[in-house]
Amino acid sequence: MTIAWTFPGQGSQKPEMADAVLPLLGSKERFELASEILGRDLLGICKGTMDSSDQLSDLNDTRNTQPALFVVESLLIDDLKRQGRKASFVAGHSLGEFVALYAAEVIDLKTALILLKNRSELMASAGGGAMTAVLGFDRKELEDLISNTKDVVIANDNSADQVVISGKPDAVDSVSGKLNCKRIIPLKVSGAFHSPFMSKAADEFSLRLDNVSFNEAKYPVLSNADPTPSIDGNLLKERLKCQMISGVRWRETMNNLENLAVETLLEIGPGKVLTGLAKRSMKGVNLNQISSSNDLGHSS
Repeated sequence: MTIAWTFPGQGSQKPEMADAVLPLLGSKERFELASEILGRDLLGICKGTMDSSDQLSDLNDTRNTQPALFVVESLLIDDLKRQGRKASFVAGHSLGEFVALYAAEVIDLKTALILLKNRSELMASAGGGAMTAVLGFDRKELEDLISNTKDVVIANDNSADQVVISGKPDAVDSVSGKLNCKRIIPLKVSGAFHSPFMSKAADEFSLRLDNVSFNEAKYPVLSNADPTPSIDGNLLKERLKCQMISGVRWRETMNNLENLAVETLLEIGPGKVLTGLAKRSMKGVNLNQISSSNDLGHSS
């Protein structure tokens, strides 16, 4: 059976996601390692036991969200592998791409956590932008509005009828205000992620990546910047360098997985964002989701 493992990104986090994986082997040690690298108690942040007066106590702060989601999703992956389960392809949405690279053994655990510490700090510091999700729209109308509006781009092309636009606040408001669509959802983010406005952060992160060795992938990876499967570690690194400034091409990722005859799509992580998108876009594909130790056959 052809199986794709997929990993959600920011927006899927929830406080109870840590409790859901604590019964898994190595969970305590993994949260401790992440806390050591970050310099703060990541498990305490997830469980909401940190002092709320601490500036970095909020799980929704991108500097906590990214490593927390990675720890949870990587624990689920390791248990799947202990069960002897394998993927045909892997892909992750934004932050989830790092989990995909870990799952494919392109980067190891500590390397991934250090990179995410760097990435989340750079993204948090690149303020001044805005992001808005738009649902139920005419794609040509949206593309025309964006092409005629300065300082706004499609950041997340999630499906045929759901995208996120990103850029300067006035430009984002202008496009979303003129677009005929069913729903507009401004996102609570600190910057214009996945847009050219992240170029300074992307350049700095690229320099960090230059010092990291990427292994050949155990499973072909579909990257956000180029959703064609590859096992070439150097190519996957180059694609990752583009991720902050280019859009998440998830609609194309799903199309390519269909063309690759994927029979089962497994979303690994909290929430059901990716399975929800696939349900509307990938006809005839079995959809499953794993977010807790119970889903893996462990009792809490």
